Amino acid sequence: MSASDSQAKLNSYIDKQNRKTLLRFITCGSVDDGKSTLIGRLLYESKLLFDDQVDRLKSASKKNGTQGEEIDFALLVDGLAAEREQGITIDVAYRFFTTKERKFIVIDTPGHEQYTRNMATGASQADLAVLMVDARAGLTTQTKRHAYIVKALAVPHIVLAINKMDLVDYGQSRFEELVEDFADYARQIGIEDFTAIPISALKGDNIISLGQNMPWYQGETLMRHLNTVPVRKETLEAPFRMPVQWVNRPDLDFRGFSGRIINGMVKTGMEIMVVPSGKTSEISRIYTMDGDLDMVQAGQSATLCLKDEIDISRGDILCDRRDIPRCSDHFRVRLLWMDEQALQPGQTWRIKLGTRTVNASITQIHHKVDINTLDKLNAETLELNEIAECILRTDSPVCYEPYANNRDLGGFILIDRITNATSGMGLIEDMHSLSEVDQRTQDLLIDREARAALKRQTPVTLWFTGLKRSGKTYVANALEQKLYGFGKHAFILDPGNVWPGMSEDLESTSSDQIENIRRVAHMARLMNEAGLIAMTCFTSPLNFERKMARRIIGPEHFIEIHMDTPIEISQAQDTQGYYRKARRGEIQNVAGVDMPYEYPASPDMTFSLKKHSPEEAAEEIIEFLKSSGVLGKI
Repeated sequence: MSASDSQAKLNSYIDKQNRKTLLRFITCGSVDDGKSTLIGRLLYESKLLFDDQVDRLKSASKKNGTQGEEIDFALLVDGLAAEREQGITIDVAYRFFTTKERKFIVIDTPGHEQYTRNMATGASQADLAVLMVDARAGLTTQTKRHAYIVKALAVPHIVLAINKMDLVDYGQSRFEELVEDFADYARQIGIEDFTAIPISALKGDNIISLGQNMPWYQGETLMRHLNTVPVRKETLEAPFRMPVQWVNRPDLDFRGFSGRIINGMVKTGMEIMVVPSGKTSEISRIYTMDGDLDMVQAGQSATLCLKDEIDISRGDILCDRRDIPRCSDHFRVRLLWMDEQALQPGQTWRIKLGTRTVNASITQIHHKVDINTLDKLNAETLELNEIAECILRTDSPVCYEPYANNRDLGGFILIDRITNATSGMGLIEDMHSLSEVDQRTQDLLIDREARAALKRQTPVTLWFTGLKRSGKTYVANALEQKLYGFGKHAFILDPGNVWPGMSEDLESTSSDQIENIRRVAHMARLMNEAGLIAMTCFTSPLNFERKMARRIIGPEHFIEIHMDTPIEISQAQDTQGYYRKARRGEIQNVAGVDMPYEYPASPDMTFSLKKHSPEEAAEEIIEFLKSSGVLGKI
C-alpha cells in the first residue's frame, strides 16, 4: 500500500471516529453494589483492554482482589491504593472507550455516603445514569439519594441495573419486585421513564450478551442500550451564551475573549451583548485551534474578537443581544450540603456560577427533604448529605438561568472562604419570587384587597421607562395631580427620592443600576400591597430589567409606559448636564450615549414629548386606567 493510500485510509478512519456520537454515563448507587465491577466487566467483555492491561489486572487481582482466583474487575477503575485496600470506590474515575457505534466516557462514582459529593459531581456531567441496585439488599437510603440527585441534575436517561442476580438464583420475581419498588419511588420524585435490566457484573450476564441464566428476560443488554439510547444534541436554536473564561491579550495588536460556547451559536457579524454591563458590539473575528471560523456552536471553545473596545472581564457573559439571561441577587435553590460542618444560615461562602465568583449566603432554609419518605421537614441547619430548598443571596447581581433550561448557568457550588473546600452544590430553580412573602401575608387581618377597597381603587404600578429627561417624571407629576383630584392614592418613585436614601449605598455602575431597579420594584410592590397606585420613573434601559420588575411586582399589576421622546429633545430638557458629562466621559452608563436603550417590544402605552404635553399624556393614562377598572367609580 502506497503512502498516499495509507494516509487516505487514516484520514477516513479519523473522520469516521469524529462523526461518532459521544455518550457520557455515570454508574451510581449504594456502596458495594458492583459499580466498578460492572465497568471493568464492560471493558473486558468488549475486548477494549490491551494485553498488558489484562496482565496487570490479573496480577492485581491475586494481590488485592476479592474473587479468589477469578479476575476482580473492580480493580480496573479503583486505582487508588486506599480503594484497593478497602474494596470501595473513593474518588471519581473516568474511562474513555469506543465501540463501532459510538464513543463513551464512563464515570465511576463512589457509593459511600461520605463521598456523595463525588457522585453529584459525576452526575452533573452525565447524559445517562446507570443506577445500580444489589438484588439482595434492594433499595437503600443511598440508592434513593442518588436517584434523587440524578433527577435533580436532569440526567436525561436512567438505567436501573439490578445487579448480583447470580446471588438470588437469577429469580424473575425478585427482579420484578425491585423494579416495582423503584418505580413507586421514581414517580414520587418525578422520574417518568427508566430502563430496568437484570445483570450480574461478576458473571457477565446481560452485559454484552443475554446469556442463558435468565431466559425470562428478553430485553436489551446493557451494552446494546448504551449504544442505541438517544444522545442529547446541542441545539442551534437556543440563544447564544458564552461565559468569558479568559481575556486573551498576547500582544498589543490582539484582544479577544476566550471561553466555551454553552448555548446556541455565534458567527461573525452577529450583534452581541455583554452582561451584566449591557454593553453591545459586533463579532469581528472567531479564532479557534483550527484557525479562523465564520461560526462556532455549543460545545466548542473559541476566542471571540469584537468590533468595539469594551471593558470585559472573566465572569462576564457574551450573549445574543435579542435574548439575554436574567440577573438577580436572590435565588430559590435546591442545595446538597457536602460539608461535615453543618450549614448555618447567614454564613458567607464564595459561590461559583459559570465563570463568575462572588460572595453568597443562605438566608433561609425553607425545608429539607427526607430522602426515604420525601416529606418536607423544618430545618434550622443542614448536615452532611442533606438536601434542602433554600433562599440564596449574593452580594452583587449575577446572571443566571434556571437549571432546567441551562446546566451551566443554573448550577453552582459553594466554596469555603478559608479552606477553599467545596461546601455544597446547588441548582437555581428561579429568581426568588415573592410567593413566600405572599404566604406570610395571607395571615394578616388586613390584606391588599381590603386596603384597596378602602381607597376605592385597584393598586397597580405604572412603570415609566425611557431615556433620561424624556418626560417620565413630568408625566407622572401631571398624572398624580389628576389622581389626587379624583380622591385616589398614588405615589411617585424617581431618582430624586430613591437614590439619596434607599439606594445611597449604590454607585452608577451597570450592576448597581440593576440592583436599584430590583429595589424599586420591591418598593413598588409594597406600595401596591398598601393599596396605593405606584409610579416609577427610571430609565431601566434593558429588557431583562423590566422583565425582572414585572416578575417582582406581578404581571397583573404591572403597566408599562414608554416615553419615546427623541434623544435630541431629551438633551434639550437636560438642565443638569447628564448627556454632556457622559459624552465627555465624566460619568458612565448613560443610556443613549455609552450604553444601549432597548425599546420595549409591546408597552401598554407610548408617549413622546415631541407629540404630547405632560398633561395630554396624563389625560390619556387616566382614560386607560378608567377603562381597565383601576380607578373604580369616579
